[in-house]
Amino acid sequence: MTVSLSQFKVLTFDCYGTLIDWESGIWDALQPLLARNGVEHIDRSAGLRAFARFETEHEAATPDALYPLILERTHVSLSEHFELDTDIALNQRFGASVPHWPAFPDTADALRRLRHHYKLVILSNVNRDGFAASNAKLGVEFDAIYTAEDVGFYKPNDANFEYMLEHLKRDFGFEPDDVLHTAQSLHHDHVPARRFGLHNAWIDRQYLSEGGDWGATAEVPEQPTFDFVNFCMASFADATDDAFGASGRE
Repeated sequence: MTVSLSQFKVLTFDCYGTLIDWESGIWDALQPLLARNGVEHIDRSAGLRAFARFETEHEAATPDALYPLILERTHVSLSEHFELDTDIALNQRFGASVPHWPAFPDTADALRRLRHHYKLVILSNVNRDGFAASNAKLGVEFDAIYTAEDVGFYKPNDANFEYMLEHLKRDFGFEPDDVLHTAQSLHHDHVPARRFGLHNAWIDRQYLSEGGDWGATAEVPEQPTFDFVNFCMASFADATDDAFGASGRE
């Protein structure tokens, strides 16, 4: 059965990696640690791969910890892994880095265009304050924001999607078939979204479908299926405008 972008009523977004360039933000936030230790041999790819491993471990081990603390603990683990000297101030600085992570250049314009066709909802692995700082870079007001702080668990735990679907039903009357889950991360988003039978749009910013690098995202053993694949938010918005036609749906 053919699936059309025009059949959905709400886009549910992952934020970091999809709308916010978290890999650049993470790598920039690691520079004080590298500079303190005079390190030049750790490249971006190795640093991000290690981040993916330790962030995933800490989120699973302490799901009730707020995201800044997850980042602090990840920073400690990275320091130990690479045998680097750190301290409390550097760990806390890394933990507080989310507000400084940049938006992708195409995000704000794409979201404004998508706003004409859908409700826009966030399902994010951060705390409320962290997302509020990022939201200022995104250029739209979201219809709902669900964070790991609200849920008490981090994606890919099923509790996140249970929470989201419950609230979409209760607050808006949306059924699962009304939802298009839109995200970059296979590990955090597409694998669990498919477990719930949700339609999905992969914003494949890392070009994994063409052999790209996993970066700061944990690997999955098998790629899930996708309804739509785009390499950036701009092309996804273009495809949506085409699907709805010039008149759109307000």
